[in-house]
Amino acid sequence: MVEFFSTLIFVFAGEGSSIAYNKLTRYGPSSPTGIVAAAIANAFGLFVAISVAANISGGHVNPTVTFVALHKDPDQQKHHSLSVETSPFALTADLSVWNAFVFEIVMTFGLVYTVYATAVDSKKGEVGIVAPIAIGFIVGANILAGGAFTGASMNPAVSFGPAMVSFTWTNHWVYWAGPLIGGGLTRVVYEVFFISHSHEPLPGSDF
Repeated sequence: MVEFFSTLIFVFAGEGSSIAYNKLTRYGPSSPTGIVAAAIANAFGLFVAISVAANISGGHVNPTVTFVALHKDPDQQKHHSLSVETSPFALTADLSVWNAFVFEIVMTFGLVYTVYATAVDSKKGEVGIVAPIAIGFIVGANILAGGAFTGASMNPAVSFGPAMVSFTWTNHWVYWAGPLIGGGLTRVVYEVFFISHSHEPLPGSDF
């Protein structure tokens, strides 16, 4: 139940910012201002969504993160996964579906890597305190980088809702396959290079 309300908070903020922008501009063309507004709304919404659910369910919000982060660290007593992002608007005409696919893989890799480093890794130390805001920030940054091209989804759940309501399923597979592959690659990379090896804080570090 907590995941339902957490996702509701996040999606309402992200989708609401797009609806509000369209109302204010009378459905004008996309602009840098709209991308910035979406990035800020999603970053803030995700930060809150993760924070309010982290102590109960882990603050998943994103099925991709749930799928790849259900790793039980031997040093921990429970599973961890956190995350999220904005809904895809549509692929731009100058971007091929395969480029969009790669874009979603790369953005989701960055998102899930941040989740692992700040929330899943048992050796994260005090950096875990900033996990919700760090994850929110990487989502906002990815929207600024990829929002104009693919909508910067990174989340099958958020992509599915608008597609179902609008009955728009063109290239919808990109928003499922891209995040799942990107998240899966993150799990392999982080577990091979960090989880399975000892990594200690640098001397003099606070973490």
